[in-house]
Amino acid sequence: MASGFFAILDDIAALMDDVAVTSKIATQKTAGILGDDLAVNAEKATGFLSSREIPVLWAITKGSFINKLIILPVVFLLNWLYAPAINYVLILGGLYLSFEGVEKIIEFLFHRDKEGHEVVEEIIEDERSDEEIEKAKVKSAITTDFILSIEIVIIALGTVLEESHPFITQILVTSLVAFIATVGVYGIVALIVRMDDAGFKLIKKSNDKGFFGKLGHLLVKALPIVIKALGVIGTIALIMVAGGIFAHRVEFLHHVLPSWSSNEILTILKEIILGLAGGLFAVALFTMGKGVVSLVKKK
Repeated sequence: MASGFFAILDDIAALMDDVAVTSKIATQKTAGILGDDLAVNAEKATGFLSSREIPVLWAITKGSFINKLIILPVVFLLNWLYAPAINYVLILGGLYLSFEGVEKIIEFLFHRDKEGHEVVEEIIEDERSDEEIEKAKVKSAITTDFILSIEIVIIALGTVLEESHPFITQILVTSLVAFIATVGVYGIVALIVRMDDAGFKLIKKSNDKGFFGKLGHLLVKALPIVIKALGVIGTIALIMVAGGIFAHRVEFLHHVLPSWSSNEILTILKEIILGLAGGLFAVALFTMGKGVVSLVKKK
């Protein structure tokens, strides 16, 4: 009886050791997408009133956890029933990410210098309350997180499948990586968005003197720069993630285009070009769709 109990404990210990080693490998393979996830979500979680930053970030974090709870069983089920379906889901997600990235670029290039009656018309058209705007931003952040989470979960699962681990190990490793992704990304985002508050506290406690006073001023002044930088990095990340999905998941592109695996710069350039092309295609489809809907409504 006792020997059987210790044998079970030994099996559990071996399983946990296997999970730990494989999780480390999977986390390393998802490091790139986690960096992109951080840049995108940090940019989306900023721009709110100071009193609303933590509640908004918590709402996005809860949404991210719910995303993982939805994605994990669906991915396992799809992988079991029809593995190629995951590919199609990723490609659709890539179109969404590239659409978001290109839309931001178009907005920056062509719609930031509106003056006079154009600005007034825009304000009249957008009479949403601050609460509605906040909800819309949170919804957008959670939607983007959903797409990025699919990529993270599939990369983690792919790592486990490559090693031919048993099903229980696949579940534990993929779930652990997904959990680490949410906690790690949004923990760092929380630190970023509270930089100015930390700076004000340092200034107050040091009476605006000495090293800590200067550090406080540095944190306060650095936050707007960090937010702007994250906006740019986040947009590039959206396009690159989408381009990477197209390059690796669209069979035609994967075989026709050169891999350039030995040249990181050319690989990045290829992903950016593919992401931009996919985004322009998605924006064109969306614009055409809006035009058709408008014509139908008029008729």
